[in-house]
Amino acid sequence: MNKHIPLSFEFFPPKTAEGIANLRETRVQLAKFNPEFFSVTFGAGGSTRDRTMETVFEIQAEGHQAAPHISCISSSKEEIRELLTAYKNKGIKRLVTLRGDVPSGEVSVGDFKYANELVTFIRQETGDWFHLEVAAYPEFHPEALSAAKDLANFKRKVEAGADAAITQYFYNADAYFRFVESCTAEGIAIPIVPGVMPIYNYTQLARFSGVCGAEIPRWLRLRLEAYADDLPSLRAFGIDVVSELCERLLAWGVPSLHFYTLNQAGIISNIINNIEQKAADKN
Repeated sequence: MNKHIPLSFEFFPPKTAEGIANLRETRVQLAKFNPEFFSVTFGAGGSTRDRTMETVFEIQAEGHQAAPHISCISSSKEEIRELLTAYKNKGIKRLVTLRGDVPSGEVSVGDFKYANELVTFIRQETGDWFHLEVAAYPEFHPEALSAAKDLANFKRKVEAGADAAITQYFYNADAYFRFVESCTAEGIAIPIVPGVMPIYNYTQLARFSGVCGAEIPRWLRLRLEAYADDLPSLRAFGIDVVSELCERLLAWGVPSLHFYTLNQAGIISNIINNIEQKAADKN
C-alpha cells in the first residue's frame, strides 16, 4: 500500500519500562506501513530532552528514520546547539522545529521567542544538514490575533528555511483545503502535510482540542457524546470518521499523512487498512 501513500507517525517519549516496551511493539506494528519517518515529541522547556533523545536513537538503530522534535521555549542557544550537535553526530537528518508551549509559571522564554527564530538559528548553525518540519494551523493557532496574522507567522517560518510543515489535527477537511490555498496565494510552496488524530475517547479529545484550538464539529461532538462510556462503539465510529477524512484528503492530493499515535497502533492500523481496502476496491 505505502508505495502510493506516504505516511509518518508521531510518538511521545515513554516514562516507564512498560511504556518503553509498549512503544517498541507499537513501532513493530506501524513499521509494516513503511513510514517515511517516526517523530518523537519534546516536552515543554526541554523537560523530556534525554528521553526524547534516547527514543530517537533507538528508532534510528532499528533502521527507521527518526525525527526529534525541538522546541525553543525556555531553551538557550547553547542548549539548542548541543542538541543539534548530538543529532548531527548520530546522522539524524530530520527535525520537527517548534516554538513549544510556555510551561505554567515560566518566567523566562529563553533565547528564542518564536519558531521562525529557531529555524533561522538551525540554518545558521548547520546549513542544509537537516530537513526542517514546522507546524501549521489550518484552524489557526489558539493565540493568533487574526487569520491574516497567523498566515504571516507561518510564512516567516517558511522564509526562515523550513522544508515542510505538519498541521495541527482537524476534522474539517475544508479548513485544510482553504489554508493550503491561502498559502499558495502567498507564494508558500512547501509541502503542508495534514496531521491526523484518531479518536480514542471523547473526554481526552475534548481536552486536547481545547488546548490546541482544534475544532470538533458540532455533529461529531454530539455523536461522540452520545456514546458516553461505550468505548468500543465510539472507537468504531471514530475509525469510520477518520478513515473518510483521510480518503478525502488523499483524493484532494495531500503530500502525506502524519498520524498522532499517542503511542498506540491498533486504531491507526485499522484506519490505514480501511484506506487500503477502499483503494483496492476502486482498482
